Amino acid sequence: TSALQMVQMIRDGETTSVALVTAALDRIAETDDLLKAWVWLDRDGALEQAWAMDQLRQSGRALGALHGVPIGLKDIIDTADMPTECGTVALAGRRPEFDAVLVSRLKAAGAVILGKTATTPFAFMDPAVTRNPHNLEYSPGGSSAGSAAAVAAGHIPVAIGTQTNGSVIRPASFCGVYGFKPSAGMIPRTGVLRTSETLDQVGVFARFY
Repeated sequence: TSALQMVQMIRDGETTSVALVTAALDRIAETDDLLKAWVWLDRDGALEQAWAMDQLRQSGRALGALHGVPIGLKDIIDTADMPTECGTVALAGRRPEFDAVLVSRLKAAGAVILGKTATTPFAFMDPAVTRNPHNLEYSPGGSSAGSAAAVAAGHIPVAIGTQTNGSVIRPASFCGVYGFKPSAGMIPRTGVLRTSETLDQVGVFARFY
């Protein structure tokens, strides 16, 4: 089910955000021991977010474009309520003071953030531990390895990644999902690990089924 379909199902009362988030967490629990797409899951926080989204829907208040949809964030994107470790033990336990701008905007749109997806260390060239869900012997591509793999495995319909030199379009191709890298400046990078002032960009992984 795509993110747009999930939003419509919530709007129509066919499902709830709590049900979608619970299903996502169950799927992750079933498959991620081998896949290793996630480095941090905020189960309680995600269910609290989902419950709040369902309360909004029941109250008849305006719904955001991603209302109630579970998503994941690459672990170089700052979050104040969960660690951002950039895929390295050198930053183990790092807790940013503020959310990245894009995280604030996702929350404002109603997205439910499940946790952090695996990245190569500092989003650079060393491989991540994540495996390709289509064949565990294969690479999912990097550096946004966990984001692409989580979408391909059906954990979530949408995940956020970044690229400096192909780190969205490459894992999207390796994992067989849609990857989109917008034009420079379309998505703010404040609160995202900087590798290159001119080349870094935020991108999106999604499925359409």
